[in-house]
Amino acid sequence: MSKRLQVLLDEAELRDIQRTARAERVTVAEWVRRVLRTARQAEPTYAAEHKLRAVREAVAHRYPAGPIEDMLAEIEQGYHEDAS
Repeated sequence: MSKRLQVLLDEAELRDIQRTARAERVTVAEWVRRVLRTARQAEPTYAAEHKLRAVREAVAHRYPAGPIEDMLAEIEQGYHEDAS
């Protein structure tokens, strides 16, 4: 079900939006929907504190890992295998 959203803009701002929508050959409503969709997608899905807490918890643990030189060599080897 669709819902109506009313947004109050000053005349100059509305003219700019109308001009932009016209240049993109879409209605103002479609242009606004696109911009709002893009803005929503750009928002982080989790709060920064949630992400930082996960990183802090992960750093508190000791995971098995070899020497950095060996790990980098394995990564590089994987790149070459993918290219084959």
